[in-house]
Amino acid sequence: MTINEVQDSIIEDFSILDNDMEMTNFYLMELGQKLPEMDISLKIEENQIKGCQSKVWLFAELNDGKVTFNADSNTAITKGLVSLLVRVFDKQTPDDILHGELYFPEKIGMNRFIGTQRSNGFLAMIKQFKIYAVALKSKQGIQNNG
Repeated sequence: MTINEVQDSIIEDFSILDNDMEMTNFYLMELGQKLPEMDISLKIEENQIKGCQSKVWLFAELNDGKVTFNADSNTAITKGLVSLLVRVFDKQTPDDILHGELYFPEKIGMNRFIGTQRSNGFLAMIKQFKIYAVALKSKQGIQNNG
């Protein structure tokens, strides 16, 4: 699926919740629980996203030209938020990640159910996904030219 197809799928999933705050938070926690377990060896400071109030770890690697992400958080809702980004960006090319415009947060009304602090943290998460894409793209270029 493309980044936009994944986003459309997320929008559809959230539309069922009909802007119910309690159900939305519960759903986010449920999404976080479905995130594959992150190996403890990856929960190191260099994989921690700066700018998040909660602890959030993100690790990425390139497999066959596509980026595979592994993420975790120490809080349930934040883990749900990062799981949405993993869902959107996982197994996409670095270029697709860099050029993909995220519209699902606005369409699902995310600003209504996460506060300013979490909103800033969410932006920090998006930035980190893009930073990994830049780094892996340049690494890919070096390998292709080497």
